Amino acid sequence: MAIEIRPIETEDEYRAVEQLQREIWGVQDVEIVAHEMLMTAHKNGGVVLGAFDREKLVGFVFGFVGLTADGRVKHCSHMAGVAADYRDQNVGYALKLKQREHALMQGIELITWTFDPLESRNARFNFHKLGATCNTYLRNFYGAMRDALNAGLPSDRFQVDWAIASSRVESRLRGEFTGATLSDLLAEGALLINPPVTGRFLRPPEKVLPFEEARALIQIPSDFQSLKAADHELALAWRLHTRALFEEVFAKGYAATDLLVENGQAFYLLERNPSE
Repeated sequence: MAIEIRPIETEDEYRAVEQLQREIWGVQDVEIVAHEMLMTAHKNGGVVLGAFDREKLVGFVFGFVGLTADGRVKHCSHMAGVAADYRDQNVGYALKLKQREHALMQGIELITWTFDPLESRNARFNFHKLGATCNTYLRNFYGAMRDALNAGLPSDRFQVDWAIASSRVESRLRGEFTGATLSDLLAEGALLINPPVTGRFLRPPEKVLPFEEARALIQIPSDFQSLKAADHELALAWRLHTRALFEEVFAKGYAATDLLVENGQAFYLLERNPSE
């Protein structure tokens, strides 16, 4: 399968991006980023890239130029998605690489975006494969959301930083990064803040522990969408519990740097002053 990554160009292609938003996130029309907005951003320094299987649009990424809190120029990646039949085929990865290439050509070295920190699949991609980091937790960032994936829970988000010219990112894109195992990290003194609980779904502990270790681990559900479908109350408990944990560790100077998946369980790695 040969997937072509290129800019969206025609009105029909912009309309296809609208339709993909409906299919991927189950959004209502009122919540879709319309083709007029996509086109305007694209023609004024932003980017709308499509992944095409022959002439069929199967994925896209949309972003625009923004500013950090201290006034530095960045690329703000607002949406990225891949059709269900094309997931796990590196289509999303190819889109992010082309987005990175576009930003570097503009002289921009930072790309940011938000995602749900309880979505382990996205976390693994963002941290382990791309080399992004995060030390910013945003409570209920989008307010009440009505799409199929997010409805019914506070829309808490990580804002990730992708330092696209850093040695950290370049080593990951060259495939040189393997990462430590959970057992290795525990043996080296990393603190597992919320130890796992056995059962069909992992029930979060009630207390947040104090810690000062150089590295820490936080467990999250391995499949948050399945958990939410089975037990909405438990999903809300995970949201509120991990919110407290992440806000505390970020305030203490930690950053999320990786997502480990072992034996069907998922753990964030958090480090003080992670290296580039």
